Amino acid sequence: MDCKRCKRCGCFFVSTNDVCPKCELKDNSEIIKLRNYLDNNEVYSLDEISSNIGITQANLARHISSDEFKNVYKNLNKNSLAKGFNNISISL
Repeated sequence: MDCKRCKRCGCFFVSTNDVCPKCELKDNSEIIKLRNYLDNNEVYSLDEISSNIGITQANLARHISSDEFKNVYKNLNKNSLAKGFNNISISL
């Protein structure tokens, strides 16, 4: 295990995860909110998702870039282009 810096809060910790144990609980809660939102809504932009469920765009981008949400990322790009949104910026 390596000493890492938490991608969420910036503290140092030892683990194989990208976030510290404290932030892992927050991430899990946000992922559940995100799944529920995506199951019940048509999505066009990260701004829309962020404002509707209260997840910061930085954390939202981290979640959506995970393997679990790869299809959402592809749909966000298609929908954003079709609707004229230019605010999607996710680094994979």
